[in-house]
Parts: sequence; C-alpha cells; structure tokens
Amino acid sequence: MAPGFVNIRRDVDDKFYRYRMPLLLTKIEGKGNGIKTVIPNMADVARALSRPPTYPTKFFGCELGAQTSFDEKVDRYIVNGAHDATRLRELLDTFIDKFVLCGSCKNPETELILTKTEEIIRDCKACGQRTSVDMRHKLTTFILRNPPKKVKTKKGSESNAPEVASPGNGGAEGEEGGGAESDDELTKRIKSEAAELSVKPAIGEDGWSVDTSPEAVKARVKTLETSMQASLVLNGDDDSDEDSNSPYGQIGIWAVEKRADINSVDVFKKAQELGIEKKHRTVQTLVQTLFTEDIVTEIPKFAPVFTKMMTSEKHQKALLGGIERFVGVEHLELLSSVPKILMEFYQADILQEDVIKQWGTHVSKKYVDKETCKKVRKASEPFLKWLDEADDDDEDDDEE
Repeated sequence: MAPGFVNIRRDVDDKFYRYRMPLLLTKIEGKGNGIKTVIPNMADVARALSRPPTYPTKFFGCELGAQTSFDEKVDRYIVNGAHDATRLRELLDTFIDKFVLCGSCKNPETELILTKTEEIIRDCKACGQRTSVDMRHKLTTFILRNPPKKVKTKKGSESNAPEVASPGNGGAEGEEGGGAESDDELTKRIKSEAAELSVKPAIGEDGWSVDTSPEAVKARVKTLETSMQASLVLNGDDDSDEDSNSPYGQIGIWAVEKRADINSVDVFKKAQELGIEKKHRTVQTLVQTLFTEDIVTEIPKFAPVFTKMMTSEKHQKALLGGIERFVGVEHLELLSSVPKILMEFYQADILQEDVIKQWGTHVSKKYVDKETCKKVRKASEPFLKWLDEADDDDEDDDEE
C-alpha cells in the first residue's frame, strides 16, 4: 500500500483491497478556549469517499458536541477543540460505516440519494442494493439541507460529486433556494400521506385507552383552552382573535393533545389545514405546545417541521420568543437547560448564529416581562459565550 494511504475499510487487511483513501491528518491550532483542530487533507479524504468534505466534518462535530466550520474555497475544515488524530480516524470509520458503505455488501461504491419521503439512501453501484441510513443521526438533517450536487460525467450521465451544495440548492444558510418545487420534499411527503390518513385511538401514558366520551373530550379541551389562554402570547400584528378559537389556539390545543403520537409531517399538515403554515406566530405557538420538560431530547423529533417553517429572521425571533415563554413562564425548572435547548436548535440549522447573538444582547418585553426576559438571557450566557469564543478563534486564524 502506498505510504500515507489506508483501506477505506480499515478492518480489511487485504493488501490488494482496491478501495483506498489518504490517512486522515490533523493539526492543532490556537490555545485556551480558542483551540481548534484543523483537518488539512479532509478534501482529499472526502474525494476518495465520494462525499462532500463538509459531511464527515459535520459528523465529527455531531459526535463530539463541537462546533465546526468550513471554507471550501481554501479547503479548510475545522472542528473546535483539541482532538487527536486517532480519535478522529475512529470517528471517520464510523462515518464510513453509516454513510458510505453499502448496508448489504459493505462496498464503498455508493451514492447518496434523497427520496421524496425525506429518507437518505445509499445506492450501491457494486451489488445494486439500496439501503437507508439511520435517519436518527443528527447529520441527516444537515445532508437533507445540503444535498450533494449532481454533476454531468463525460458520458453525460449524472452522479453525486463530492462537492458542497450551494445555498441556492439547499445550502448551509438554510434559505429555500433554487425555486424548484420538486425539491420540496416535506411538501411532497405531506401530499403523498394525505390519502393514507387513518384515525388512531387515543392512548394514555399508562397504555390504556383514553376516555373519548363527549363529556371527557369536552372537559379536556376546556382545560387545554384555559392553559392556552394563559400561556400563548398573541401580539396584535395578525388577523386572528386572541383566544383558543384562533388558528393558533386551535393548533396549540391540538399539539398538546397529540404530541406523543404525531410527527413533523402531521404538524405541518395541521398548520396547512388552518392556513398558518407560513406565519411566524405558528412557530412560537408550536415551541410552547409541542414540547414537554424533556424538550432537549424531543427537539430532533420535530426539527424537520421547524426547518420547513423557518423562512425568515422574524420566524427565528418568534421561535426564541416561544422558548422564552416555555422556559421563563411554564417550565422554570428548565432555566439551566437553556444552553442545551439553543444548541439543539443551532446544530439542526434552525437558529442562525447572528440571530441568537442579537437576541442574547437585547432585552425585550415582546413575549415575556422584562425580569423574565433577563432570567432567560442570563441562563443562555454559556451558549452565547461559546459562540463568541468560536468567532474570536476564527478571527485569530484570519490574522495568522
């Protein structure tokens, strides 16, 4: 084997194994809180795997709980923190197993295909099998928003090139680009599932059927209406009544009742039914009603619908306002979890860094009273500090 190269499957000892890649290299830069790990040959490694270099870099960040940054123009890929080469090579093996190797024959000659139902498939050119990746992994959200570009080969056919999708093609900035409705996978899934809707019996937490008699339903709805009226903040900048009969009150009550049995598609369809799927206030309402005290672990479940609805900075601010209400008014015991909550939304590319920073440095009485606002922002300081340190580190690199 050529010096500096290893088998893509490092568990294969066969020296005649033809699938090879450069040995992953690392370089530690900076010091203190600004220390970072640069991967100088990530582009070469990714090219051997036929994947965009941002994919394994982002995978490292997901697995290590670290922020990542990329500069494709100069092939610079960074994972914040000090990480030795051995650890990153082990993680690269995991990435290869999950997102490169065929699930059937374990051959690396695969392309990633994004289906209409928002699944990511490994299409194997060796055995012809198509196997799905584990959609529970956080990297899948990044891949769905940054699909590998299709490029023309010499014979005119299309293949997945190891390049990063531009913002106009679902890029990292989270903008709806390209203008092609054919790429709107969530909408397609909603339409395809609309004809297959079935009514499921309500099941209680103890496994027994919930009482669905008219009296019981009326009593539950009344309780929910009271809760909604007390918790939802409905500013007067929309054409709706400020009560449980408004579209926001309706979707809020529905979310509280159904959240254990619904997914992102169900939520978006309900918003469409009420005609509020594009409204920023819908985002605020859903943050307050879809989640429980286990919000940190629940965010990945509903991340796709927030990604779909997050079409402007105003929507992001409404989401942050919903978090203020959720934590500062309804779940004060979660104040210490604010950094984790923000991190989950940030890692899912739902909240952008500049919006979070602006929110964190400006006290507002729009969603909660001034004192509550200060409490929530005070609780968010560890996350805001983490963002600032990452930026300072990037500036140090630019000066070198």
